[in-house]
Amino acid sequence: MSAVPGPPAQPPSGPADRASHVLTSIRRSIPRDWDEQVDLFAIVKLDSGGFVRGWNLGAERIKGYTEEEIIGSHFSRFYREDARRRGVPDQLLAAAQRDGHVEDTGWRVRNDGSEFWARVTISAIRNDQGQVLGFVKIVRDLTSEKQAADDRATARRVFARDLQSPASALRRHLDLLGEELGADHRLLQLASEAGDRILALAASLTGNADTHAQRGRQHATLDTVARASVALVLPGDSPGRVSFGQMDAVPICADVPRLRRAIANVLENAAKYSDDIIEVGVYETDEGAAIRVRDRGRGIHPDDLATITHDGLRGRLADAAEGGQGVGLAEAQRIIGEHGGILRIVSTPGAGTTVTITIPRKDDSSSC
Repeated sequence: MSAVPGPPAQPPSGPADRASHVLTSIRRSIPRDWDEQVDLFAIVKLDSGGFVRGWNLGAERIKGYTEEEIIGSHFSRFYREDARRRGVPDQLLAAAQRDGHVEDTGWRVRNDGSEFWARVTISAIRNDQGQVLGFVKIVRDLTSEKQAADDRATARRVFARDLQSPASALRRHLDLLGEELGADHRLLQLASEAGDRILALAASLTGNADTHAQRGRQHATLDTVARASVALVLPGDSPGRVSFGQMDAVPICADVPRLRRAIANVLENAAKYSDDIIEVGVYETDEGAAIRVRDRGRGIHPDDLATITHDGLRGRLADAAEGGQGVGLAEAQRIIGEHGGILRIVSTPGAGTTVTITIPRKDDSSSC
């Protein structure tokens, strides 16, 4: 019996062949004019070492290099000198390799030396065995959006400072009126609380504007940031509401306006849910620089401690009439996480709450 001839035998395919087949299939499913369709994005293909192996028209438009000029170059040339010195490009590749992808927003450098504000996503490409074959980097130029955000921040800052002047004058007049009527006069107390809220709002707007306009790490001491946060929340009445304990000048490297906002969020909760003295202390631990905010107020229900820092979730002991959207502690948690720190909450209903924030200490005066 003669055998029916089958298709010619094919050599076994290895990982590289399978990866090539996958890429070929992807290419067949993409329109021929895909470069023109996505030219708002720079799409850069990198090998496993971070060297450029592919370049679309969007990359040429945004970064200013032709494909012939850039192929074979390491992608670190798109970063500022200080970012290269800190090893940021390699850190991003390591994060993408570890987590599958990484996102980053910041300044990047064009071929002509000019800079643009970019949002970057780097994704790792793996074979069937999980080995990283390379990376795909997608870049969006957000310079115009950042400029618009900075302009809005400037407008907010001007408005806030214009608001602070009459609000401060109102607070002083109320203090003088209190000398005539007595500080315990009910209507005067209500007016004073309203004046304090206006001042806090103005200070908060200034802080938010500065957050957008002055993002970046700088050297500071945690005690000065803590005192600035108190002034942000209770500008007219801090001597009566806040008791400063140990206030050590622990050196840190931080996005100061953003860190100040995180601490202010904690203080705002303490001021809202307690009528007694708020204790603030700054000290050093084995983990780094720590600030502790303690109040003797309403406290947090034990079942809420695990979720109280989640966006939009308020504790069951909160009163809807008091306002708030459950975002303050969530924002504080995010900011502290960005600084490589930890936010801890200990609370007993009816006895008060203690929030401790710890971030790394930074001793030397080198670049943050």
